[in-house]
Amino acid sequence: MNIQKHASFEKIAGRKSVPEKEAKPARLKPPAGSEKISNKDYEKELHKLQVELCYLQDWVRETGARVVVVCEGRDTAGKGGLIKRLTERVSPRTFRIVALTSPTEREKSMLYLQRYIPHFPAAGEVVIFDRSWYNRAGVESVMGYASKKEVENFLRNVPHFENWLVEQGIVLIKLWLEVGKKEQDRRFAKRIEDPLRQWKLSPMDLKSYSRWYEYSRARDAMFEATSQDAAPWWVIVSDDKKRARLNGIKHILSQIPYKRIKRDKVELSKRSNKHRYNDKIDVTKVKLVKEVY
Repeated sequence: MNIQKHASFEKIAGRKSVPEKEAKPARLKPPAGSEKISNKDYEKELHKLQVELCYLQDWVRETGARVVVVCEGRDTAGKGGLIKRLTERVSPRTFRIVALTSPTEREKSMLYLQRYIPHFPAAGEVVIFDRSWYNRAGVESVMGYASKKEVENFLRNVPHFENWLVEQGIVLIKLWLEVGKKEQDRRFAKRIEDPLRQWKLSPMDLKSYSRWYEYSRARDAMFEATSQDAAPWWVIVSDDKKRARLNGIKHILSQIPYKRIKRDKVELSKRSNKHRYNDKIDVTKVKLVKEVY
């Protein structure tokens, strides 16, 4: 497959001001810093943030808090990488990832939000949606899987649904990861060539690739209709994956009023020698895995 090259994500630094009547919407700034963060600095900062995530986990369990994190964005924007770093040092029983497949025929007959609600958190849980009910405003709208009327109804009603979630005490954090054309091309090319990444390249990605501006318009309409004080959209510029991951985790932590829970120091009890015997495995009764390494 030939990957078409596009202009890079534009920077706003140094742009001249324009008269008020001609003013254009503010554009996203590139990631802070002109150089990529070093692996050493990245791992150091990531460790600090993941320690804080463990403190957050303790607080969520202790207080019975309910947290929903919605991760949306363009293909290759880095949603999976952010979610992996969010969850790799915490319990999957507390931090749950929800990544739903295409709806079944039965699910298509349900109320649109019905298939998502069973996955919402109970007390003491954080649920991370790797794509969410906003499929209706994005891929379903652009690819024609939902009618114009269905999309309009969704955009009109989902703010009421999210207001209700917040009123019920759920902490709702909506993240949009934004990647530029040039960087998306580079990542798609890697997915095509690298066997370790090819599983990420779905048929839908290939169909969606050529519709950049259709997705941009769908994104803009979604922000306009559903970004509100109770549940705003937070945008992460993700051309630099490492910075995006750190900024994303840092932001999530900043949106939750957690405190470090004091714990009594754990001490291991003395092992009992009662019923002591030679407990080495009898290798004649089992098969051993060959030690290649």
